[in-house]
Amino acid sequence: MGKMVEIVMKKGPWTPEEDEILSSYIKREGGGRWRTLPKKAGLRRCGKSCRLRWMNYLRPSVKRGGISLEEEDLILRLHRLLGNRWALIAGRIPGRTDNEIKNYWNTNLSKKLISQGIDPRTHKPLSSSSSNPNYQNFVHISCSMEQPEVGLPNSNEIISNPNSNKDENKEDEILSYSADDAFLDSLINEEM
Repeated sequence: MGKMVEIVMKKGPWTPEEDEILSSYIKREGGGRWRTLPKKAGLRRCGKSCRLRWMNYLRPSVKRGGISLEEEDLILRLHRLLGNRWALIAGRIPGRTDNEIKNYWNTNLSKKLISQGIDPRTHKPLSSSSSNPNYQNFVHISCSMEQPEVGLPNSNEIISNPNSNKDENKEDEILSYSADDAFLDSLINEEM
């Protein structure tokens, strides 16, 4: 009987050489079949790792560089409407992935809103007792339901409050449409 050779999967950061191997293979053979792709391409990575690397970083349609002010504004307006539905939000911003939008929200925008005294979860002002909020204050305050109603309503009021004078069950309607749909455009424009 022959010896069993165990192939050790590589973990950690991708090298430029691995990126080139994956990109060339996909250009030559096409994407998909992620479970078998790594072995056929000659990579010691799992299929999920290859898929995520391609979808989030290597695809030619993925936009490089920082998020523009226009994109940031759109992310804020869409988050106010849709909450943490990153794939729906990313579908409205060409070339940006849901992972990139989520990471940008968590590392930049939510902190920016907190520093401006706005709860990033509800998009309402934080209570006046938290002029310099830290994370503990934010968690305590964001769980409070007694926040003053100033500015735009939060996403729950906009899209699912049956007592609202807007269309009932907008959340169901939003979820039934694709991200490229004119309906979502009309909701975004209502916010402007």
